[in-house]
Amino acid sequence: MIQKASMRVLAAMSGGVDSAVAAARAVEAGHDVVGVHLALSRMPGTLRTGSRGCCTIEDSRDAWRACDVLGIPYYVWDFSERFKEDVVQDFIDEYAAGRTPNPCMRCNERIKFAALLEKAIALGFDAVCTGHYAKVIEDADGNRELHRAADWAKDQSYVLGVLTHEQLKHSMFPLADTPSKAEVRAEAERRGLSVANKPDSHDICFISDGDTRGWLAEKIEMTTGDIVDETGAKVGEHPGANAFTVGQRRGLKLGTPAADGKPRFVLEIRPKENKVVVGPEALLAIDEIRGIKVSWAGLPIPEVATGVAFECHAQVRAHGDPVPAVARVEAVEDESGVERAELVVTLTDPLRGVAPGQTVVLYQGSRVLGQATIDAARSLQRVALQ
Repeated sequence: MIQKASMRVLAAMSGGVDSAVAAARAVEAGHDVVGVHLALSRMPGTLRTGSRGCCTIEDSRDAWRACDVLGIPYYVWDFSERFKEDVVQDFIDEYAAGRTPNPCMRCNERIKFAALLEKAIALGFDAVCTGHYAKVIEDADGNRELHRAADWAKDQSYVLGVLTHEQLKHSMFPLADTPSKAEVRAEAERRGLSVANKPDSHDICFISDGDTRGWLAEKIEMTTGDIVDETGAKVGEHPGANAFTVGQRRGLKLGTPAADGKPRFVLEIRPKENKVVVGPEALLAIDEIRGIKVSWAGLPIPEVATGVAFECHAQVRAHGDPVPAVARVEAVEDESGVERAELVVTLTDPLRGVAPGQTVVLYQGSRVLGQATIDAARSLQRVALQ
């Protein structure tokens, strides 16, 4: 990644070891660095604490301590209203529509690299620095591309697949070439950063007890309905279709066993009919994905504009394996007659348990091409049964 000799850099400080070391490296590179922690809730009890969450009061204090050691200014910015609307409410709306959203992806898209970056640029900063494991490089013409990090085990390029060409111009990822998380922790120890051995955060930060189904039950009206098999025969009842996710096995409480005696899995959620469709594990294998809200990480490759199919790898989970695929962009009309771009991804190797609402990210080699929100997932085996 080519950078100016010295830039004004806003370091997003989560309170973890990665963002602290990233800020330290930006300072060491000679940049004018300011640290900022994002307050995403005005009620701290609604966010996770300890090692299980992020953006808590503890994290704010850890971020302040890191900035103090680095000798850089530190601020806390209140983005709680934007987070509530763009991430939390989006999460509720998606589940209410029978989809499975990725709140971390939405947070990166709408908070960390939209709201934060917009404010940073307005204040005269050249770049936003984060502790993500991903790489931004420039091609021969100076156009920026997003690539996987050196440590593929820690690579976070998937959750950054929503970044646009313009956002990549102002993004800095100092951990890009770090070979392992162990090295980051060792560096933090050498620098005297108290977060050197702080556990990584995980799970959904705004569901404080980790009970997603219980949390949703308080936000979405749940109505009992039928659980049906792949043929449409009723095999049980559910307390609310919105509480289930594609690929789920546990908690179905079916009264009718499968003919072969094997477990059933959730294949589909039909919120309009208030039905949950279940079936054998083999029917979770998805062969084709259709995605909406398509965006490109950097300039799109030439095939995008012409609608020509191109080879790539598709990934549908942050820590999932990419699989070979062929993709193309189609122009389709929605129900109101408005034309939109739709990404069609045909998987060479089927993926298991793909759900509408998830994100599909496309790669060529280490480069992130772009992403789309999954609108439909097709199983050839299920089609053959219908």
